[in-house]
Amino acid sequence: MSKVHPAVLEFEKMVKDRESYVKFVDEWVKYSWKWARESKYVTVFKIQASILHAIREYLDSQGFTEVLPPIIGPVTDPGIRGAKQATVDFYGHEYKVMSSAILYKQYMAAVLGKIYFISPNIRLEPNDSVFTGRHLVEFFQVDLEILNGTLDDAMNVAEGLFMYVTRYIRDTHGKDLEKMGRDLPHYKTPFNRYTHAEAVELVNKLGCSNPRNTEILWECEKVLSAHHDSPIFIYEYPKGSRGFYNREDPSKPGYLRDFDMLYPEGFGESISGGEREYEPVKVIARIREAGEDPNKYRWFLEMLKDFYPLKTAGFGIGVERLTRYICGLRAVWEARPYPKVAGVGPAP
Repeated sequence: MSKVHPAVLEFEKMVKDRESYVKFVDEWVKYSWKWARESKYVTVFKIQASILHAIREYLDSQGFTEVLPPIIGPVTDPGIRGAKQATVDFYGHEYKVMSSAILYKQYMAAVLGKIYFISPNIRLEPNDSVFTGRHLVEFFQVDLEILNGTLDDAMNVAEGLFMYVTRYIRDTHGKDLEKMGRDLPHYKTPFNRYTHAEAVELVNKLGCSNPRNTEILWECEKVLSAHHDSPIFIYEYPKGSRGFYNREDPSKPGYLRDFDMLYPEGFGESISGGEREYEPVKVIARIREAGEDPNKYRWFLEMLKDFYPLKTAGFGIGVERLTRYICGLRAVWEARPYPKVAGVGPAP
């Protein structure tokens, strides 16, 4: 059993005094040019560049094509768990700034087969997200999609990508990590895979109470994360816990063909993904179940009909969270130049 990383423990100590912590973060984001020149962060940003290089190198070697991501559109990902979407006036039409380009990558997978974006995302997170250390308002995500891909295909790519990137950084920046006091573990593959029900059962045994039909709570996610020496997968989430685009398992109604991957050492969730719902009638029903108007998704529904059956699977991985994990940082605001944090500002 591994332990919670010291940086995670330091962050938790910081947020115990919420008033002092918010003042600290306020100064941090307002004057980012002051700390960005420190040798530690010069190294972090160089490692981040190498992470992106390694991601591209791995995905290109696996037959993926990089595609330019959308920035705005008539709709964006509605499944952003409490965050709000940013809107712009697009010549008299209300357009959304991308909170995730998931709908667009499905159609580019139909065009090119295996694709990825490295895309900027805006999510107006609730103010309390400042206390998680894992949420930014503005962040980058590597989003990939596989035509005719399955849940297992997506998890296998996630595992291979993570292993490639961490090996590359260990080989390229081993001395830099050592100077920062980061001992990047050597991981065991294949990563453990738990159904959501199995993960809930395990975390309850470990002393963290988690309801059966909800997302894994952050505190329980941290317990699961710290219980393992390598990343883990959790799959088969209950239907009501995720967005309309996640495919319901036809052999197990009420459960989804989706997954999360968690980092070890208490850092928590790193990747979310799975198979996509492709039956237009089912997609419309799921949109309505989520309290959304299907008319808002007209282009997407027309595209699903034109490309029917558009069977895809994929995932997204946050670049700042990956940087935080690899460098052993306290929070994602250390892994982002000019960070934007919910409720804190103004910032550059």
